[in-house]
Amino acid sequence: MRFFIFEYGLIPLKVFTPLDIVPLSEKIYPFFTSMFLHGGWFHLISNMYFLFIFGDNVEDDLGHIRYFFMYILFGLAAAATQVIMFADSGIPTIGASGAVAGVMGYYFIRYPHATVKTLVIFIFFVTIIEIPAIIFLGLWFFIQFLNGSTQAAFGAIGGVAWWAHIGGFVAGLTVCLIRQRRYLRG
Repeated sequence: MRFFIFEYGLIPLKVFTPLDIVPLSEKIYPFFTSMFLHGGWFHLISNMYFLFIFGDNVEDDLGHIRYFFMYILFGLAAAATQVIMFADSGIPTIGASGAVAGVMGYYFIRYPHATVKTLVIFIFFVTIIEIPAIIFLGLWFFIQFLNGSTQAAFGAIGGVAWWAHIGGFVAGLTVCLIRQRRYLRG
């Protein structure tokens, strides 16, 4: 399994290694394969849960084919962001989180007045409340940015690929804003 992750996961250091050492194909295909690998069941299930919550509306807005290509684009933007932020890392990046974050970024712009049912736990008080999507996703992005900034400031390169989440989210925001601008122009 470890070999598989190192072979198909995205390793930033490989991307910047000279071509005579790492062939071009081994620099490119992990950008695609890494977004379909996961570090365990919890990683996979949490990505699919967020995709379940936000993905159907975005797919309805974009259509099936365009949604598929935008999802891949968001994943590529996420991977590129992580590679740029940690260019000297030899640790593989895997997971669909960045692509899913792109869907969330798109949702943030397209459906700001929608609500998200959220589990709230405060000491012994547990309830489910509806929170506006713009607040839920804004808080989620803030947490990603805070963790990513802390990770970058202290040079920690293992664990969660926070900057992939940020890059995917920003890609989703950007695509949605471009599409909205086209609609306004007619």
